[in-house]
Amino acid sequence: MSETDTVGAAYAAEFERWANVFAAHKAFSHPSELHGALCGRLAAGSRIEEGEWLAMVCEHMGLPESAAAEADGLSVFMNEAYEQTLAFLKSADMSFHPLLPDDDYAIDQRLEALVAWVRGFLEGMALSAGESLGEAPEEIRELIEDMVAISQVSEDQESDQESEQQLVEITEYIRLGALAVFTEFNPPERPASQASTLH
Repeated sequence: MSETDTVGAAYAAEFERWANVFAAHKAFSHPSELHGALCGRLAAGSRIEEGEWLAMVCEHMGLPESAAAEADGLSVFMNEAYEQTLAFLKSADMSFHPLLPDDDYAIDQRLEALVAWVRGFLEGMALSAGESLGEAPEEIRELIEDMVAISQVSEDQESDQESEQQLVEITEYIRLGALAVFTEFNPPERPASQASTLH
């Protein structure tokens, strides 16, 4: 198994973990959308307090706010997911990936997940960045326009070689786009040693 396959398998397993949590709580929303909303907020420079994050989780999943406190597994899982997502976005090796099902799923299901993720990302980004999105560099504004177009794509896709390839390309474009937004709105964290030697 190549390194790429191993990484792909890890992301597929992560999607299944989220999907199982959503199924266990009878959530009516898509796990990819919640992951997208989290990534959008983090990429636009926000950091979310635990209480607010769990309230956001419950709202997205259509659960009462008390659900996170009552179902101890849910808060543990989602707090870990938050930390992991932020670590991937910060990672210098660009290992971040949107939370999406793998190609064992039908193409229309994968497209539905991608569209849900992009919608979540746009929503999270708008919540966090607000007006400052209009002042972002041109390539970021163009990327956002492209994401808006992708978020409106019809999910009825016939499966053929060409549409498979297009889905792969769009997913990679979204992945790199999310990292570009994160880089734009999150100044690099200076190592502690540098911070203390200002003249």
